[in-house]
Amino acid sequence: MDIHEYQAKEILAEYGVKIGDGGLAYTPLEAVQRAREISSNSWVVKAQIHSGARGKAGGIKICKTHDEVEKAVEELLGKKLVTHQSGPAGKICSRVYIEAGTNFTRELYLCFLIDRSSERIVMVGSTQGGMEIEKLAKTNPELIHKVYIEPAVGLQDFQARTMAFALGLEDPKLLSRSVKIIKGCYRALRDLDANMLEINPLVVTDNELIALDAKMSFDDNALFRRHKIAELRDKTQGDHREVAAAEQGLSYVGLSGDIGCMINGAGLAMATMDMIKLAGGEPANFLDVGGGASAERTEKAFRLVLADKNVKALLVNIFAGINRCDWIAEGVVQAIKNIDMKIPLVVRLSGTNVAQGRKIITESNLPIIMAETLAEAAEKVVQARNEMVARGT
Repeated sequence: MDIHEYQAKEILAEYGVKIGDGGLAYTPLEAVQRAREISSNSWVVKAQIHSGARGKAGGIKICKTHDEVEKAVEELLGKKLVTHQSGPAGKICSRVYIEAGTNFTRELYLCFLIDRSSERIVMVGSTQGGMEIEKLAKTNPELIHKVYIEPAVGLQDFQARTMAFALGLEDPKLLSRSVKIIKGCYRALRDLDANMLEINPLVVTDNELIALDAKMSFDDNALFRRHKIAELRDKTQGDHREVAAAEQGLSYVGLSGDIGCMINGAGLAMATMDMIKLAGGEPANFLDVGGGASAERTEKAFRLVLADKNVKALLVNIFAGINRCDWIAEGVVQAIKNIDMKIPLVVRLSGTNVAQGRKIITESNLPIIMAETLAEAAEKVVQARNEMVARGT
């Protein structure tokens, strides 16, 4: 789960990270009032969306007067900002953050990530803050500094100092403050079950370090024990299909294709999408119904996939272990009877009670295309999709 910049800054401030004076606004008049409350000669108006590279998309504006603040907010609110991280669909700006302008001498980069390959936390830093770290890693990898942290031991003081020196913060005053910030960031990541924390840029002023921007991402599976964090979710920034799926306890990721997928098990789902692409099609989603799919849960999954109007055909691929093919078959039959389904459906069942499952579908006399193997199912659903497109439906 991602959160907004202002939310991440509020969290970091609680862990000893210094942030600039700022305030949130939902209207131009509120923005002007926030600017009046902030003692500064200039203000930065920032669109609050779940995406980086906002500046290039026109989402960050520097203002010298209150009138400029009002005008900037009028332009941003309700605007769709398209960045390389948001994709072509973009993100709608519904709130802005007004922050005091800051004079600084240097921009730094600091980030903490869960590194699953090493099963450790990696702290990443660079003296080239404010830039896209991915491009910097390709063009100037020597400017990227990494420190690996063993979770069972935690961040050690010498590791924090190592990163501070790598960032060129040798001055005694800056060194002590940088160590405090680094340790505070690590505690925030650890205490709140975050899987990413990024400050870009972390700027150097007169004997001070200030986080000018901040991003945090949290482990969805840990939100049940982080209620205050869960309340920070902005559903308007997510894919509406994924939000609806999460509310129903389904694992769903929206994609850009037109072949809907309903599968049990993440590994089988990935393999199925690969087979669809190999057969010449494009999956519209990743949907894992899990190991205990009842008929009601199966119907919910159907409705979720069919809510995407781009879907031209649907593939149900179930390998039953904990689950049972007859349960899935009953759910499929029930879903088709309750839903006005106008697209072709391909079903492939395998595993526990497969004979009973296939019998239920066959005796239903519904227009369901059966398949024995995954390859056959992929070919049939792509063919059915192509026929739908050829008919112009």
